[in-house]
Amino acid sequence: MNNPPAKPPKAFLRLWLGQAVSVSGSGMTGFALSVDTYQRTGSATFFALITLFATLPGILISPLAGVVVDRFNRRKIMILSDAGSALTTLALALLFWSGRLELWHVYLLVGISSFCGGFQLPAAQAAVTQLVPKEFYSRASGMIQMSRGMQFIVSPALAGSLMGIIGVPGVLMVDLATFLFGIGLLLGIRIPSLDKAQGENGSPGWGTQILDGVRYLAGRPGMLVLIGAIAVGNLMIGFLIVLVAPMILAFTTETVLGVMNSLSALGMMVGSVLVSVKGLPKSLVPSLFLFMMLGGLGLAAMGFWTHPLPITVACFLFFFSMPFVNACQETIWRRKIEVDMQGRVFALTRMIVASASTLAFILAGPLADRVFEPLLAPGGELADSVGTLIGVGPGRGIALMLILSGGVILLVSVVGYLFPGVRSLESDYPDVVRPGEEALGTA
Repeated sequence: MNNPPAKPPKAFLRLWLGQAVSVSGSGMTGFALSVDTYQRTGSATFFALITLFATLPGILISPLAGVVVDRFNRRKIMILSDAGSALTTLALALLFWSGRLELWHVYLLVGISSFCGGFQLPAAQAAVTQLVPKEFYSRASGMIQMSRGMQFIVSPALAGSLMGIIGVPGVLMVDLATFLFGIGLLLGIRIPSLDKAQGENGSPGWGTQILDGVRYLAGRPGMLVLIGAIAVGNLMIGFLIVLVAPMILAFTTETVLGVMNSLSALGMMVGSVLVSVKGLPKSLVPSLFLFMMLGGLGLAAMGFWTHPLPITVACFLFFFSMPFVNACQETIWRRKIEVDMQGRVFALTRMIVASASTLAFILAGPLADRVFEPLLAPGGELADSVGTLIGVGPGRGIALMLILSGGVILLVSVVGYLFPGVRSLESDYPDVVRPGEEALGTA
């Protein structure tokens, strides 16, 4: 492992703390709105549409957001983005209190918040590069993964408890307070300015700058293949997110499922803490694919069992690997990509990877219900072959999907690493030297 500085820069700590609290609040709102929508409508489709509106606008705006992040002050972009999301949260709370809330209000306002987040996320990712010395990149990425993990571990439990006490509007007001907390910390941070020539008269147009980001990645095949490998992994992960609960509920109860989810999600937190404390291995590309393979093994192993304990262990292993994969990729980007291009690269990466997850959300249900579950139903075409290994009946078709998904991740990991431009990526491109880098970490 690397030997990073003992203490992170104060400016980064302020940014990280504000984002961690804000992300946790957003997770609470997402959980509360989803539960409330399902209780009001009883429709899984309406329930799923919240996830779609919470992700799609941010994905679609990513190319433009990357240009904005590289062209203007990143601290102001984060403040404006958080302010926009805070206003949508306030609007939702007021509509709840007034009794006027309609389903289309939820979709519209969640979509606007996603639009704001499309600017906020690449701005925060690129700002971290400017706030910390490169020796701290891996630990910074680990801390960021830890804050994202809180959205899946802390937020649902806290929101579920608060909903019974202060209701959905109260949860929304707590989220509003987290946005204000994050904005307050951002006001006390100074992020170094980029090249002053950017944004002035005579600079390239918006479309040209978006294409510059695309051409930048296209001219670096190793980076593009790396993004593609992670996108395929996210496609498989999307199947897991949608289908693991129906598979488990085929042989156990909702209470056991909840305990399994919590224990499994702890894997992400443990992995994040290890990256934050110990840093990453020196060779990032081999480490990234090694942990991808570990995650693929965990995902595949989930499908071979019908007992909560081994499935929980396999799921823990899968989530444990994720912070290492994400932190390795982010650290490579911070080291190898010019600071004034990072907004576009982070945004384009998010668009590609998140689009794969969204595709999985759309395909998972139909594939499970119409293809894989019938194959492993009693008397199904695979009942007397594959069924003898993993079982037959409800949930076993989904189990086969998870086994195949894990196998795809393993295959992509091997093929991706064998691609010459990927394997030599760290040596092909020198670390970026930033103006004033020696001053980082002193504030």
